[in-house]
Amino acid sequence: MYCVQCEQSNKGGCAVKVGSCGKTAVVADKQDVLLRLMMGVSVYADRAAAKGARDAEIDAFTPHAWFTTLTNVNFDSTRFTGLIARALDMRAKAKALAESAGADLDNLPEPATWTPGLSDTALAEAAPFAAIQRFMDRDGPSIVGLRNLILYGLKGTAAYSEHARVLGEEEAAVSAEFHRISAFLAADPSDVDALVAESLAVGALNFKVMAMLDAANTGRFGHPEVTQVRMTPRKGKAILVSGHDLGDLLAVLEQTEGKGVDVYTHGEMLPANAYPGLKKFAHLAGNYGGAWQDQQRDFDAFPGAIVMTSNCLINPEIKGYADRIFTAGPVGWNGIPHIEHENFAPVIDCALAQPGFPADADEMTIPIGFARNTVMGVADTLLGMIGKGEVKNLFLIGGCDGARPGRNYFHDLAVATPKDSLVLTLGCGKFRFNREDMGDINGIPRVLDIGQCNDAYSAIQIAVAVADALGVGVNDLPLHYAISWFEQKATAVLLTMLHLGIKRIHLGPTLPQFLTPEVLGVLVEKFDIRPTGDAQEDLQRMLEAA
Repeated sequence: MYCVQCEQSNKGGCAVKVGSCGKTAVVADKQDVLLRLMMGVSVYADRAAAKGARDAEIDAFTPHAWFTTLTNVNFDSTRFTGLIARALDMRAKAKALAESAGADLDNLPEPATWTPGLSDTALAEAAPFAAIQRFMDRDGPSIVGLRNLILYGLKGTAAYSEHARVLGEEEAAVSAEFHRISAFLAADPSDVDALVAESLAVGALNFKVMAMLDAANTGRFGHPEVTQVRMTPRKGKAILVSGHDLGDLLAVLEQTEGKGVDVYTHGEMLPANAYPGLKKFAHLAGNYGGAWQDQQRDFDAFPGAIVMTSNCLINPEIKGYADRIFTAGPVGWNGIPHIEHENFAPVIDCALAQPGFPADADEMTIPIGFARNTVMGVADTLLGMIGKGEVKNLFLIGGCDGARPGRNYFHDLAVATPKDSLVLTLGCGKFRFNREDMGDINGIPRVLDIGQCNDAYSAIQIAVAVADALGVGVNDLPLHYAISWFEQKATAVLLTMLHLGIKRIHLGPTLPQFLTPEVLGVLVEKFDIRPTGDAQEDLQRMLEAA
């Protein structure tokens, strides 16, 4: 096991029996094998695509398989053995597709032909050949770091693609581009300029995928509306839905209707309370708890059943709620029941057997639902406020939260922003300050909750619209970025922002370990990436640059 893919990795990387996230070395090694094989699948799929051939099953399996390897998603060793077996089948299918299309199958990279055994022993022996770090001595940390930047960016893009796919939103061109970049990585490239270019290509691809996901969410559930969401529980039986998957939440709501069970969101599911197609359910009772890193405390205290729909799972055995938590989609933990085919009956039965909340808590609400459609609907008002000097600065503060020290930076920065500024926020990083009363400007709350981490698409659309209306470039706006980095979805979003030419991003609280000093130097030179430091000093620098 060697892992540096997330911010919680041990210094120098997790190279132990159990990583910081709770992932065992056995699971980590199987994930490496799976990804190496998936690169081989993409080699054949890419060559088939060059001849106009594609296969829907291969394109559907690809983002799901990649998604399972993200931080805090799937910890189930048995599930990974099954995924590896299926990856071998998909690779054979992709090879046959390429052959039948008349594709050139010369000069195949190693992942296209490498075949590990399927026993645990064979997979353990194969793992060193699958690890991207195996070339560290040969190619050096900068080349390996850039490959990791692409790898982890693809993981984040795959996750967003899978979220869109399960809601019925797919594009052949997006799948083809994913295969092309994955096939590029399969050849273990070492040209710095090519690696940087492909990193930005991941960002371009992720922008398209986030647009797909936005279309999937709004097409199914309507555009988010400004909503006062309850943040405290009410009396009754309860189910808590965490993760990111709005489709799973809808299924839970439909299956619990009329059964006397309230449904609460948790973490990144908070924005679901603003979608018309979800908030129409009277038993969607609001949000419970905070960001993902607090889930062991939140889940332990929650007196009902819990569903984890996507990434952000932490060991459920430590606090004693393993008998009332369920996984769905790509998520897995050894011994925890997994929901198949959106049949949440076991969850409902579990919730009915739990005590539920004994009484209503004092009601507390916060405003959410300031996605692009809402904000752009009052664009004239916003532009007028900017023109009159009533709004002098915009701040985008958010991203993926985490447990390491230093993350209070984002709280301190947000509450210190001038009263004549608006704070756009997204992802679970907003839980650092979204309960703070930061006032309003002409009736518009100073904190505008745009949504989930993937709703960076909304933030970008808002920024572009404001810049166009003012006749300036995005980098000329009084718009400042403080991005909380944690895992691979954040890597994909960062690459999207870099692809769009957005500069002066403050990134923290610590930088990814796979960004070597040389790689960071490239990003600083080209994009003026700035590691977060002291909140007050960074704020002053932002305001001086406006």
